[in-house]
Amino acid sequence: MSKAEKIFVKESYSKSFDLAHRKTIRFNMGKYDVSFKKGLSQFSDLQKAKDIASAKKQDVVDNLKTYLLEFENNCIKNGGEVIWAETGEDAVNTVLEIFKQNNVKTVVKSKSMTTEEIELNQALENSDIEVVETDLGEYIVQVAGEKPYHIVTPAMHKSKEDVAELFNEKFGTPINSTPEELTLFVREKLRKKFITADAGISGGNFLIADTGAVALTENEGNGLMSVSMPKIHIAIVGMEKIIPSIRDLHNFWSILSAHGTGQKISAYSSIFSGAKFSNEKDGPEKMYVILLDNGRTDLYQKKEINTALKCIRCGACLNHCPIYKNIGGYTYDAVYTGPIGSVISPHYNGFKEYKHLSYACTVCGKCTEICPVEIDLHNLLLLNRKEAVEKGYDKTAWKIGMKGFEKGLSNRNMMDIVNGDLKNTGFNIAGKKMWGEERKFPGFAKKSFSKQWKNKESDKN
Repeated sequence: MSKAEKIFVKESYSKSFDLAHRKTIRFNMGKYDVSFKKGLSQFSDLQKAKDIASAKKQDVVDNLKTYLLEFENNCIKNGGEVIWAETGEDAVNTVLEIFKQNNVKTVVKSKSMTTEEIELNQALENSDIEVVETDLGEYIVQVAGEKPYHIVTPAMHKSKEDVAELFNEKFGTPINSTPEELTLFVREKLRKKFITADAGISGGNFLIADTGAVALTENEGNGLMSVSMPKIHIAIVGMEKIIPSIRDLHNFWSILSAHGTGQKISAYSSIFSGAKFSNEKDGPEKMYVILLDNGRTDLYQKKEINTALKCIRCGACLNHCPIYKNIGGYTYDAVYTGPIGSVISPHYNGFKEYKHLSYACTVCGKCTEICPVEIDLHNLLLLNRKEAVEKGYDKTAWKIGMKGFEKGLSNRNMMDIVNGDLKNTGFNIAGKKMWGEERKFPGFAKKSFSKQWKNKESDKN
């Protein structure tokens, strides 16, 4: 069992029976569920919108190199600079070199999962560069010294009381502060950071090939201020985030907001198309776009699995997943969690180390049903399991157990070789390890169905 799998088993058991944690998650998920239904009601033909988005993203997967080169060419024409990063380390080193050349000491950062993926904050802090998260949820988890809990709502695991207590401890705000008061407090602190920051860092929801622009959508305005007020803007974006044309953007923004937060459209949707020109007053003087590979090419080359690259990071699959709802985000020990994370994390982080995530699935298919770009998620998880078996990564105890079950279930005589009492004794002992102490293994009848049936027929005769 790998280190990551040991963490997963331990944490999933703990979180499954953490009633306070489950209460917070269910409350926050419940609010999302209500908004989600309203968000979908805006579509006169939701299926058509999903079909179009899915086809566009599949076109990108099929022609990724062409679209990436088109984006690069157009971005350079706009005055931006495109840098290709094969690994997370390459991306981090590129950022550090840019900051060194420009004497950057303070950074404001909008919400970005790719920067979490490459652990950029830690690298900047190690180089004595102050970095401040400006998304409220990201700011909360940064203050708490934690990682984002969810790819869309980073502080979903915290109640308003938790946040009030955290801010009281860190900043001395009143312990009974309301969410509105805490939001105002953070806004005041961040405004000063926006004005004085040397550089801004963002991710990107979409890269637009035919305009060479980065599209960013958010709800607080912090993303817009993070990249437009400082003199330098660096966008770090996964290479799969390409869409063919700006004409496609309206549909993608709509399905992303509806599935991500239940909104008709996010409050702030911006398009950044390079550094400002000499005759422009607003915008950064320099703009860099770092196209991050970091395992995506390896996934791209796996034809059965690479449809996972269609993902637009709406988070809907997490919000509808029965596993995620019970074990939470931190249990996965990976940046990308839930169904999509269970598909891609083994390919990004090391298949042998993270193969177990592909088994964190009931195969209920809800993630596939809900996906706005029609990724066949539950079947991709099955393909991951198949790959784990083919590579010989399944555990010896599991192989022996499955052989035993195969032998035992191969004929009725083998199944009936012991009575129900002995079966219950054996399975109760094994069940504590498989099911945990909190649940009782379902009991066997004293007599098997076949014996009961034979006795019934015998009584008739």
